[in-house]
Amino acid sequence: MVKVLFFGLLRDIVGMHEEACELPDKSTLGGLFEVYTRRFPRLHDMRRSIVLARNQEFRDAAAPVADGDEIAFLPPVSGGSGAYCREFTDRSGNFFALTRDPIETCRLVARTQQFIDGAAVVFECLVRNNNHGRAVRCLEYECDEAVVIRSLAALGADVAECHQISRIAIVHRLGKVPVGEARVVIIVAAPHRKPAFAVAMEAMDRLKTEVALSKKEYFENGLVAETGDWTKVGLHG
Repeated sequence: MVKVLFFGLLRDIVGMHEEACELPDKSTLGGLFEVYTRRFPRLHDMRRSIVLARNQEFRDAAAPVADGDEIAFLPPVSGGSGAYCREFTDRSGNFFALTRDPIETCRLVARTQQFIDGAAVVFECLVRNNNHGRAVRCLEYECDEAVVIRSLAALGADVAECHQISRIAIVHRLGKVPVGEARVVIIVAAPHRKPAFAVAMEAMDRLKTEVALSKKEYFENGLVAETGDWTKVGLHG
């Protein structure tokens, strides 16, 4: 027997927040989700964007499920409106999103910081106008959005668990990002400043190597440099 939790829109579709479910032998997260798609056909159309978790850890569909596990189905999609094309808020209030619009840092700080926090560190990773002596016009990012939102959420949850912070928010731009605009914004709220600064640095360093993005760099002379094909690539800077 496992406990299955439903969040956001999924809770509305199935009409409950949680239920106990009997498991067949050799069950996986994907197999368990398919059980619910047969009961609730609307879930079938959403299956590629739904985040799967086992015992409060994000896992892929092939992950095994054992008796006594807590399973969660979470929709990262924001519903197609507002500033974010994908967004996810975990149980602790940590927030992760992808957007094709300029990132509103002040609003991000407001949703992250609480009255218990004495510090809110804001890190904006901007597109600069040069790279290795060449004039840069803009950068362009694309990705598998469902994969990347999971990666951001897993990264954020991990650093939040390892440090004394209250919340973290990470937002990454997609599409073309002109010089002077933020391509990544990380907000870390904490009771004290030292862990907030440490987490902001660690999160950015890990984002460079752990999150799969494809990047194009457009130069003033018309040249275009492309890095990655849904691979893990670094950001210049």
